[in-house]
Amino acid sequence: MASRFVHRDIVQFSDTDMAGIMHFANFFRFMERAEHAFFRSLGYSIMERREKFPDDQRVGWPRVHASCDYVSPLRFEDEVEVEVLVDEIRTRSLKYIFRVRKTDGTLAAEGKIAVVCVRKDPETRQMKAVAIPAHILEKIEVAPEEVRKSIRPQIAS
Repeated sequence: MASRFVHRDIVQFSDTDMAGIMHFANFFRFMERAEHAFFRSLGYSIMERREKFPDDQRVGWPRVHASCDYVSPLRFEDEVEVEVLVDEIRTRSLKYIFRVRKTDGTLAAEGKIAVVCVRKDPETRQMKAVAIPAHILEKIEVAPEEVRKSIRPQIAS
């Protein structure tokens, strides 16, 4: 069962601002790409195709919370590893911790994202929270507490 996954990425020119530093919003793009790669590593997709799952079994994962603490800047062509940790599993939701590190180990950012498992209601066509399918739950588990513990430096107030 998976509780941790690491995705490699590289800062593109389009990710940076006028100072050549990665724009803060793009950290969320890195986290999302890592989450998608995590799902692919399990044999699934964040957005399952109709050929694989009928509409009444397809689920989506909208975000209901996202946060990020920035520790060290990233610059154009920095190679990074984005660590995905399963922080919490509930009946209808997952919480992740993401750690973005330069390949030398320097922590650049630590973020959290909470997602809810939803399915489109066939009558109302609205998204409705549903239980996470068993075939997904059987492949994931919460990372050990000592691994999930925040490692970012505390900011003096």
